[in-house]
Formats: sequence, C-alpha cells, structure tokens
Amino acid sequence: MKKPIQMAEKLFLIDDFDLSMENRTGTYVLKEKELTIIETSASPSIPYILEGLNSLTINPEEIKYIIVTHIHLDHAGGVGLFLQHCPNATVIVHPKGYRHLIDPSRLIAGARVVYGDDFDRLFNPVLPVPEDRLIQKHDREILHIGENCTLTFYDTPGHANHHFSIHHSGLNGMFTGDTVGISYPQLQKDEVELYLPTTSPNQFDPNKMLHSMELFRSKKLQYIYFGHFGSSANPNEVYRQVQYWLKIFIDEGHHAIQEGRTQEEKYALAFEKIFTSIKDHLHNKGISDDHEVYEIIALDIKVSSMGLIEYLQKQID
Repeated sequence: MKKPIQMAEKLFLIDDFDLSMENRTGTYVLKEKELTIIETSASPSIPYILEGLNSLTINPEEIKYIIVTHIHLDHAGGVGLFLQHCPNATVIVHPKGYRHLIDPSRLIAGARVVYGDDFDRLFNPVLPVPEDRLIQKHDREILHIGENCTLTFYDTPGHANHHFSIHHSGLNGMFTGDTVGISYPQLQKDEVELYLPTTSPNQFDPNKMLHSMELFRSKKLQYIYFGHFGSSANPNEVYRQVQYWLKIFIDEGHHAIQEGRTQEEKYALAFEKIFTSIKDHLHNKGISDDHEVYEIIALDIKVSSMGLIEYLQKQID
C-alpha cells in the first residue's frame, strides 16, 4: 500500500488510485480538531481512502466533515459510499450541487454519455447522500475546524458552475478541485512542471475560469492543492501555464469545428490538435514518446475536447 503523503504538519494526501492509476486523484486529510476530508474520488477509490486513514491511525467515525469541491464523479462519486463508513460526518457541497448528491440520477446519466461502457467499471456504485447529512456553503462562508485553521469557501466556476474552492487560513493554500486545471507529478523526476486546464463537459466557460483564477491571484497564495494531483508552491507558474494552454485549447477547438463534419469528428480533431501541441511542448523539454505521462494526458484531453467543442459550438449556434 502507498502511504499518505504529508503535505504540512496537519495535512496529508491519500492517493485514490482513480482509474487504477497512481498520482491521478487525491483525497486530502486535515487532521484538525474537527477532522475534515476534502474529495472522495469515485466509489472504487473508497478502499484506498480507508486504508490511508488506517495508516494515519484515523477511525472514520472521527471524521466531522467531508467536503467535495464539485460533484463530478471523479471528485464526489464515492461520497455516498464513503459516508456509510463515517456515521458522524456531514458532507459539504456547493449550493448548485446539493440536489444532485441527494438524487445523483442526472449525474449518472451525464457521465454515461461521456464514458459509455466504461461507466460501471469506473464509477459504480454512485449512492445518494441523505439530505440530513448535507450542508451547503455559499461564497465566502467560513468553517472553523481548528485553533489556527479556518476554511473559507469561494464560488469558482469555469470548470463547472457547481464548483467552490476552499482556502486554508493557516497555510494560505487553496484546494482548487479542477478550477485551475491538472498537475502532472509524473514529470517531477524530469524537473518539468506541467499544468493544463480541464475543460470537460458540460459547464466549461473560459471567461469564468479566468475570473476564478484572478481571484486566486488576488489571494497571493502560497500553495495550490489540486484534485489531480498534489500541490504546487509556485502558483504564478500555474496561472501562467493554464492561461497559456487555455488559449491553445480554444484556438485548436475552433479549427476542429471548421474542419470536422460530425460532432465525433470535431471531438477527434480537437483531441489530435491539442495532444500534438502538448507532445511538441514536452519533446522540447526532453520528454520522450514512451513517458508514462502521455497516457494520463490523453485521457484528460479526450474528455476536455468534448467540453471544449460543446462550449464553442454553443457560441456559434
């Protein structure tokens, strides 16, 4: 078993082995007076979270709060199952995600469209959360979980409208979910930083994403804690790269719409163009074609291409 990573004195990161991949999706454990978990990934990840908690000598009955940054299934799909192990916990969710955790049927239907026959293997079961175990947190509301730890919730759309990010007062760090993209720690051994926007269906909006990023910038953060995966102590580089790649994504998406005939062709063309741009960038950094990171990037860009084309198509229609 992979041991949780200690990020700070009272902050740990459990690898959820989402999609059976290491360093893909993480669950944060805040060992404060009010024990708090941020993100649960999908239900197949719950055994890994329980093992990670056990290695930290934490009984799930001790958990007070489970926070999900947004309700996409790779961040919150396992929350209903995990809650069964946490009888004293309450789930905190964005107001726009609240009803979808009570009744996840629309979430399931939308994910089945994106993931097709792979849905059951990746996400089942997706269990509802009882309404009396849920709390909504609105923009700039706070939660005290320790003597020197206040969490502040910020409405941060762009990736999804049901997304908030959580500021940790003691660390001056932000748990950003997917708002400022994905980090690829697979490249750390090569001394390469790569941060890509995630533009998955169906609420991607680049202007909202940039606005949310400006909020982060205004906070002069010390750390960004990603949903995928780990942290960065270099927030300005994160903002720079996400802004840079967001423009490339949109430009290549426009080209794909012009050249593709069917929706599937447009998705495929957007994927090919964006993936090629990223590979060319990494080749210039000395990353060879057989590097493990490309498998993960390909998965991300496949889903991002769908959200990108859908967004750009709406602007035309």
